[in-house]
Amino acid sequence: TLIKIIVDLLSSDQGSVEIYDLDSKNKDSRNKISYLPEKFHPSQYLKGREFLSLSLGYFKKEYDHERACYYARALDLDEKVLDQKITKYSKGMGQKLGLISMFLSEAPLLILDEPMSGLDPHVRIRLKDLLKAYAEAGNSVFFSSHILSDIDEICDRIAVIHVGEISFLGTAKEFKDKYQAETLERAFLKVIG
Repeated sequence: TLIKIIVDLLSSDQGSVEIYDLDSKNKDSRNKISYLPEKFHPSQYLKGREFLSLSLGYFKKEYDHERACYYARALDLDEKVLDQKITKYSKGMGQKLGLISMFLSEAPLLILDEPMSGLDPHVRIRLKDLLKAYAEAGNSVFFSSHILSDIDEICDRIAVIHVGEISFLGTAKEFKDKYQAETLERAFLKVIG
């Protein structure tokens, strides 16, 4: 729900959201965001490279096949599928295509809803490394996940939302310390318990 409010797909009951000093209802606020929804379904009528070219057009960027292949290899996607129709893609392949699109956009803010969905364990590790590198390059990565171990590995700041309220905001370590738990999962259970 929060992500949908941030990207203005859903209205909030109260309050407001600003993205780089612009109200999220202002369409210009989305110029610096690349968003990947949880249920990502790229157009079945396009080839992978056509989808990437289309999505990069929104950022006024040209499709760069070498960079697309770099991210495809990094996410364990055979670069040849970029020339195939998306109808032939599995769920995981479609998810990887969406991730490639995000990285190629070079948007200063990536917003991902359950980005590890449909990915094999070794690809999840690679994605975590790519997301950390993206953030270390001066960008921001905002994502939601029910896989709390991923959050513990990647995030330098977390928020726990329970029953529509932020019940914790800080580092993963602070969260575990506050609730005297060894893992985020166990600390989370104490919050919702």
